[in-house]
Amino acid sequence: MPSALTLSGSIRTGSFNKKLQDAVDGKLATAGVAVNSISLADFDMPIFNEDLEPHAVPEAAGRLAELFRTHDIVFIATPEYNGGLPPLMVNTIAWLSRQKPSPFRHTVFGIGGVSSGRYGTIWAQSHLRDSLSKIGALVVPTLLGVGPHSSAFSPDGQIAEAGAVQKIDQMVSELTHFSRGGI
Repeated sequence: MPSALTLSGSIRTGSFNKKLQDAVDGKLATAGVAVNSISLADFDMPIFNEDLEPHAVPEAAGRLAELFRTHDIVFIATPEYNGGLPPLMVNTIAWLSRQKPSPFRHTVFGIGGVSSGRYGTIWAQSHLRDSLSKIGALVVPTLLGVGPHSSAFSPDGQIAEAGAVQKIDQMVSELTHFSRGGI
């Protein structure tokens, strides 16, 4: 059985990206994938600074890198800040990219995001896809942008837009097809 690690680049209470993470969790579980859903709030890391290496690398970076390495699939839901990635996501990738062996190889990645606008984080996803690809990650092609957040979810927290549900299904199909533990 393949395994998936899911996370959100937002740790705020009531995060729409956490809701997207939860929706993808459910679809992955339905597809027969063992899901490990985490919060980056549990992985405290200072702002990346090469002066901290090699003596003060945060223990949380090593724990998170090991989670990336030991899962077949990683799904990241990211918000968009000023047309790019939020600082939490940039800092997380910076610390993980310094871990050996690379936590980005041999795992297939899916990315998505929710925003207040109708473009659903497409610029942040483009930035994230570019960064992940440059450090050796395989990212599936589906673009999972959801927006605007004001109408994206039903009162019970489920994805309300049929097109977004179809994109999640397509992404889950790609993730399970390309993963090491493929179904």
